[in-house]
Parts: sequence; structure tokens; C-alpha cells
Amino acid sequence: MLPLRLLTLAAALFVAMLLALRLGAVSLTSMEVVQALFGNGVPMHEAILHELRLPRAFQAALVGSALAMSGTTYQALLRNPLAEPYVLGVSSGAAFGAVLSVVSGWSLRLVWALPVAAFVGAVVSMLLVFRIAYAVGQRLDTRVLLLAGVVVGAFLVACIWLVLTFADDESVRTAVFWMMGSHSGASWRSVIILLIAVVPATLVLLWQARSLNLLAIGELTAAYLGTNVEQAKWIAFATATFLTAIAVSVSGTIGFVGLVVPHALRLLWGGDNQMLMPASALAGATFLVAADTASRSVAGATELPIGVVTALVGVPCFVWLLRRPQPQVN
Repeated sequence: MLPLRLLTLAAALFVAMLLALRLGAVSLTSMEVVQALFGNGVPMHEAILHELRLPRAFQAALVGSALAMSGTTYQALLRNPLAEPYVLGVSSGAAFGAVLSVVSGWSLRLVWALPVAAFVGAVVSMLLVFRIAYAVGQRLDTRVLLLAGVVVGAFLVACIWLVLTFADDESVRTAVFWMMGSHSGASWRSVIILLIAVVPATLVLLWQARSLNLLAIGELTAAYLGTNVEQAKWIAFATATFLTAIAVSVSGTIGFVGLVVPHALRLLWGGDNQMLMPASALAGATFLVAADTASRSVAGATELPIGVVTALVGVPCFVWLLRRPQPQVN
């Protein structure tokens, strides 16, 4: 059953990628796409595909995969379907670190300065959220954790604009990119960076899937069954935070992917993380490729920020989830 489901999701991703290559300011047929891919097409079509649409589609797929797997991991660890990088403030922390790197000029001097700054910002924001949540009570209440994430996220957004008050115009324009999300700056360099980061992190989360299933039953039971509970939790948290940071560092803040995708899959196929992890990777890639295609196609010559498109889907889903009884994720 699992191979069939993954094949279905892979087919959906293929269709989304094909549409991403076909649609845009210059519409192409499927045959023109194939000809351009193999170097037999019109030179203009080849340039559009190889320099613009292909790297953009691959970047959207990798970012969507990273955000969806991060959301799946956070939901499994916190046993709450509302947990995801954007809601927990992790995306805002990564954006704050990235903006500081841009304003200070370090992103121009060192290739890895921006993703490292984004990762540090994401880790600090995650630790701050947990510190606030634990300070409220003796035990971790996931609802308090979510509220703490919203508060920390809002605070970090305010910090971003405070920093930009004293920045130049170019830094302000760059910050708008981080705040609203976009794949317009996609390049083969950013795709390679994502591949180097996302593929190993994906393998780590797939390796941790069984441990996440056991943790969903209960930490004591997981320990009895041979799981190193603290190690598994920290590996999963660090990997999910790293995926969020690397996604934000190349595409800006894109919300609700980690909320909508894993929750939809869980409703369809259950909560087995050994199934959810690879399924979320494929579905997240499909969702963000489709959202990116819509963002640059539905409004004609005007390109919508991709964060707007994902929010139009994610916010109603978030409200619907809030109004439902919240069972523990398992």
C-alpha cells in the first residue's frame, strides 16, 4: 500500500513540475518543453526553461519538502496537529537571522553566512518558545507552546522592522523578500545548496520515524522499547529546525506548508511517521510547486508573493483545526 501511495504522490509532483515549466508569461506546450529540455527547441524557450523555470521549480520542490517534513516532525514530537515552523516562530527566527546577515553585509562576504545566520536565529527562537512555555507551568502544555510561538514570531517580526529602520533601501527591499516569501531569485546555486542540506536531513528524519512513532505512544513506553528518548527528541528537533532554516535562507518566510500537508495526509492515511515522512516530502514539494506556479500565473504580469498564496490555503485550515477537538498526534 505504501509504495502505491508514494507512486501516486510522485505522479502528482511530476504533473505539478510539468505545469510549472509550461505556465508563465510565455506559455509553452508539453512538446515545446520536452524539446527545450533536450536542446532541440527554440533558443528563447531553452533559455526560459534552463535559466528561469527549471531552477525555480526545483527550488520550490525542495523548500516545500523541507517545510512539510519539519511540520510533520514538530507535530509528532509535540503530539499536536497545529504545530509547524511558521506557527512556532521558527520561520520568523530564521528570517531575523537572515536579515541581520544581509544588513551586516556578511552574506556578501561568505557564501554560508546567510544559511548559518538563519539556522542560529531558528534555534534561538525555538529555545525561547520552549523557555516561555515551560515558565508558564510545570509541564509542557502544547497549547501554551503554540501561543508562545505566535508571540515570539510577532516579536521577531517587530525586531526585523526595527533593524530595517536603520538600514539602507536595498536591505529593506531584501527584507520584504524574506517577510513575504518568493522563488523569483532561484538559481542553480541555491538548488545545489538545498540538495546538499535537504537530502541528508531527509535521511535523518526517515531514520528517526520509528522513534517518533514510539514517542507518540509515550516517552516511558518508548524508553522501555529501547529508544534513547532524549537523543531522539533532540536529533529530530535539530534536524527539523535546520530544514526550516535552510528553506527560509533561500526562499524567505513561507507559512502553513508544514501545517496543511502533514495534517491532510494524516487524515487520509493515518499517523504512522514511517509513511508520513516520505509522503510529506513528496506532497509538500507538490503543494509548493503548485502554489509557486499559481503565484506567477493567476495575476497576469503581476507576481503574487508565494506566502500570500499559501496563507490563503493555510489560514482557513488553521482556523478549522482550532475549532476541532485536538486529539494527540500518534
